[in-house]
Amino acid sequence: MGKTKDAPPPAAAAPEPPAAEALLSEEQPSASLKHKDLLGIEHLDADEIRLILTTAGHFKEISRRAIKKVPALRGKTVINLFFEPSTRTRTSFEIAAKRLSADTQSISASTSAVVKGETLIDTARNIEAMFPDILVIRHSFPGAAHVLARNCRAAVINAGDGAHEHPTQALLDALTIREKKGKIEGLRVVIFGDIAHSRVARSNIHCLRKLGAQVVVAAPPTFLPHDVESLGVEAHRRLEPALEGADVVMALRIQLERGGKLSFPSSREYFNLFGLNRERLALAKPDAIVMHPGPMNRGVEIASDVADGPASVILEQVSNGLAVRMAVLYLLAGSGATRNVEAAA
Repeated sequence: MGKTKDAPPPAAAAPEPPAAEALLSEEQPSASLKHKDLLGIEHLDADEIRLILTTAGHFKEISRRAIKKVPALRGKTVINLFFEPSTRTRTSFEIAAKRLSADTQSISASTSAVVKGETLIDTARNIEAMFPDILVIRHSFPGAAHVLARNCRAAVINAGDGAHEHPTQALLDALTIREKKGKIEGLRVVIFGDIAHSRVARSNIHCLRKLGAQVVVAAPPTFLPHDVESLGVEAHRRLEPALEGADVVMALRIQLERGGKLSFPSSREYFNLFGLNRERLALAKPDAIVMHPGPMNRGVEIASDVADGPASVILEQVSNGLAVRMAVLYLLAGSGATRNVEAAA
């Protein structure tokens, strides 16, 4: 019998591109936010929030590579203007821009002309004369980012303005909740502590309610705005009833720098009556997660064995903050929003 030819081996399937490369490929549809700036969560709709979270999920993979960089924003310039102290937000915006290959420059109040009497608008106009693409600003004045956005062509990202909003913190919190719980809609999310002076609380309330969560706030009377229920939340003046059946528990520190004053004899007394310890956490669901935007005051609003315990996702929030800020930078500078503004000019 004649020899039969061996059948050729099956062709190997082409490897799928990593998530980030798939997102950045030219074949991908050009999705963008509806405005050139990210000034708060209040004016985003649920689809925009989901777009940011999905984009951030793609970018998380970059941070696990040996070479943590993609060329998405090569040739773009990002200026960080931080007029309040910051560790997590400032550092993650700097790293996020660099991992997208943008050129970055950071300016603090102590090294800017503001100490010589220059106004914020004049500072921004002088910086914009150098043609940056994105300005990231943190300022103690509520509305500072809005002022910049009205006076600058560059995209403006609010990294925290007084007690008003902190949009990227709420977005990273939402991403963490979605990853850990598989969804946000229908969850009972408890935010407790200094609600009255917290921009994190305000942005999270807007964000989580838009995504379908039941938001519950708890605080002593002096830390609870009298009209907080107008935001669509359930409010409590004791922590225990708020925690019952909670899926997510988020602790907030006392905002001393924004007028928050301890109305208790001592921080120990505050912790005894309102701190998150293991006994109080047991009132939540067995699989509840514990969050904190940082910086933490251990033994004041949260016990160390809770902050470092198995329910804590606090460090995962930090990691997700980097991915969220990469996503926001990409969507504002590297995707359709900037092109749409230029086309309309």
